[in-house]
Amino acid sequence: MRVVSLVPSLTEAVARTVPGALVGATDWCTHPAGLDVVRVGGTKNPKTDRIRSLAPDLVIANEEENRAADLDALRAAGVEVLVTEVRTVPQAVTELDRVLTACGARSRPRWLDEAEAAWADPPVPEGRATAVVPIWRRPWMVLGRDTFAGDVLARLGVDHLYAAHAERYPKVPVEELRAARPDVVVLPDEPYRFTADDGPEAFPGLPCALVDGRYLTWYGPSLAGAPRALAAALRAARR
Repeated sequence: MRVVSLVPSLTEAVARTVPGALVGATDWCTHPAGLDVVRVGGTKNPKTDRIRSLAPDLVIANEEENRAADLDALRAAGVEVLVTEVRTVPQAVTELDRVLTACGARSRPRWLDEAEAAWADPPVPEGRATAVVPIWRRPWMVLGRDTFAGDVLARLGVDHLYAAHAERYPKVPVEELRAARPDVVVLPDEPYRFTADDGPEAFPGLPCALVDGRYLTWYGPSLAGAPRALAAALRAARR
């Protein structure tokens, strides 16, 4: 089986579960460390000619991370493309099962069982909290409706304030975000790399939780450790 992955989360999942299946991945596929495959460009601008030259049996993609035009071009060239849709934690488990089976996994990996178990009984604080979750600045963008990260936070007792917005990733002026007075501002380190020196200063007087973006937005082996890691970061921010 020869697989090209255009999604970092799926790259990690396949590499860990079906060693040797991956022949190509994006430049943003950073896990597992030291993955030795051909790099095929970014998630939004993959080099379709390079992908075709690898003669893959399957390209795995995601409806949010990858552009339909690129996937259509691969299909037109005779390449089989499997496209995932992940908006909730249960959907992530189902889609991972589907992807790994398509990539040649003979059985369900233990890490996926562990991830499902971890999310069946996640640590939840005594009371629910409100949040805004910036994912970019210049301009400021936040989580909106129907997102995987939003579902992750909701399962940990955190309701983000733009969950009912018409857009999935709306642009919102930082003044409006501050005026919303959330219980916590959640600042992941991807896609924008928020740090202690870049992000919290925009929200004076508000608790800020700097979180590992891989735990918040990736669906793969990191799912198993995500509930405890995110809950700890959220709890520390509100002390």
